[in-house]
Amino acid sequence: MNFPAIASVLGMLMVFIGSTMIFPLAASLIYNDGDAMSFLASMAIAVGTGLPVWWLFRRNQELTIRDGFFIVAFGWILVSAVSAMPFIIHGSIPSFTDAFFEMMSGYTTTGATILDDIEAMPHGLLFWRSMTHLIGGMGFIMVTIIILPLLGIGGMQLYKAEADPGQVITGEKILPRVKQTAIWLWAIYLVLICVQALLLWGFGMPLFDALCHAFGTVSTSGYSTKNTSLGYYDNAWFDWITIVFMFLGGMTFMLHYQLIRKDWESFRENTEFRWYTGFVLFFCIVTTLLLAFGSSSTSFPDALRHAAFQVVSILTTTGFTTADYEAWPQAAQMILVIVCFIGACAGSTTSGIKVVHYEIISKHLYATGKKLLQPMAVVPVRINGRIAEQPVINLAVSYFIVNIFMIFIGGAVMTLIDDMDYVSSMSAIIAALLNIGPGFGDVGPTNTFAHISDAGKWFLSFNMLTGRLEMFSVLVMFYPSFWKG
Repeated sequence: MNFPAIASVLGMLMVFIGSTMIFPLAASLIYNDGDAMSFLASMAIAVGTGLPVWWLFRRNQELTIRDGFFIVAFGWILVSAVSAMPFIIHGSIPSFTDAFFEMMSGYTTTGATILDDIEAMPHGLLFWRSMTHLIGGMGFIMVTIIILPLLGIGGMQLYKAEADPGQVITGEKILPRVKQTAIWLWAIYLVLICVQALLLWGFGMPLFDALCHAFGTVSTSGYSTKNTSLGYYDNAWFDWITIVFMFLGGMTFMLHYQLIRKDWESFRENTEFRWYTGFVLFFCIVTTLLLAFGSSSTSFPDALRHAAFQVVSILTTTGFTTADYEAWPQAAQMILVIVCFIGACAGSTTSGIKVVHYEIISKHLYATGKKLLQPMAVVPVRINGRIAEQPVINLAVSYFIVNIFMIFIGGAVMTLIDDMDYVSSMSAIIAALLNIGPGFGDVGPTNTFAHISDAGKWFLSFNMLTGRLEMFSVLVMFYPSFWKG
């Protein structure tokens, strides 16, 4: 592996993260909450350390695929650690473990928090907390892709390591050059965030809260500025605006680009989007009916609003809440458990198993069954109008199996580490690995992760990272052959 080039990129990441702290610093100065010095000190440490490292190890060399995997995995760890400094220096989160957990949860768009009183946090730190969603939603490695060519380091290997396996499966690529792709993705992403923030602000949400919630919506992340999330406002306009933008964040960003180009034919051919829309509509309708007829105190409009919000929030792995869904009928809660395992589209800001894997596996099962009845039949598996080759099918099946395997193993580990009941243990690992945020039991919508031990938080942080980087980008480094050659 090219360690000088790796060190150069990691140094640049530290400079980038340190530089972005200027935005929460501005919020600190505007609201004068007393947290400005924590950002100034953190910026000095991050830039003062990262800049010499980049300068010392700068090289005009191409990264290998091994280098890319290492940078992607370790880069998220390094940036989470650096980003934790303002909380530690200020004293709002004095524990490094807790601060690292909060930042890893933010960057991986998980939204699980250890803060019992979010509203007591200074505005600057709250803004920084939400900005981790903004950066992590699209992937800060994408920013690196734009800058790398200027430094003489190729970004293609980072793109391959960061890319969602679902994009490999669907064969989606917007533009032939990675840099152009990254610019278009970020432009679409930022426009969606700005539009949502303006809508929330226009309907009465304070501008600061509107920005923070927009960061957490389009990135499908879930950090709120309120202890009770969006349920604090009890505002139907806010809920429906957020539902729409959570749904848009769950779409592959290639579709947004195709809509901009008015490429209606490609949009119509996208079978994953049809499956995604079908899943959302089906589970929203079923949950609405269960709420409306399962409780005499819930009107149909309220049942529709709360059901649609929670289904879309969990299916897109966002994690916002408007109600305590653990008080819902058991059947409605079971629907939400099922929804946890779905995820949205490949190439979106979401995590989870993803719709495309279910589409491939379902069509593969159908083809296998038909061949049993008609051995000579040729039944191709088609995704977005293209035939999925056998390696692609194998990848989808393997990805699903690895997710389920890690959930069961992780749940067992959590019961040993924290002596939690099995519902809370399994829910905690699902919330972390699938980057959902809130779960059930001791980590339900009215609880936080503060009570979990340090060992449990580190284990959940590892699962957040593994889930966000789509499993194999992290697990490949546990292969002995990764470190050979």
